[in-house]
Amino acid sequence: MAHFAKISETNKVLRVSVINNSDILNAEGVEDESVGQVYLEQHSNWPAQMWIQTSYNTWAAQHTLGGTPFRGNYATIGDTWDVINQIFWAPQPHASWAKNNATASWVSPLGSEPSLTTEQNQQNLDGTHGWKYNWDESAYQVDNIIGWVLVDGLA
Repeated sequence: MAHFAKISETNKVLRVSVINNSDILNAEGVEDESVGQVYLEQHSNWPAQMWIQTSYNTWAAQHTLGGTPFRGNYATIGDTWDVINQIFWAPQPHASWAKNNATASWVSPLGSEPSLTTEQNQQNLDGTHGWKYNWDESAYQVDNIIGWVLVDGLA
């Protein structure tokens, strides 16, 4: 199955449609995005150039089945199509986070969340706690060395 994102004039993903692979084959029998775009225009009355192919198996610039990643992320409703970088972006999770084109993901200004200690991991396994780190944008805006906050999800 082939997946195509229907995008608006502002490059927002409005929906994702699934069509048969046979509907995107060119005269030589090779998959061709432009053939799929024309097919979708004929069947949806939406301009061909506003249908962008997306890969169901791509997330954070990785192909989940070991294949070649395609356009950074699988498109979902509300995402934005980045024409220049050829990436589908989820909405920005926090005002301070920036795009990382290499990983097609948003990153905090402080990097990855801290690791839990061995004791915290054991408490999670035991079911006595649910330790995790959440991003606190307000804390970061007050003091830009604070952002990741340890919380107990079971508390």
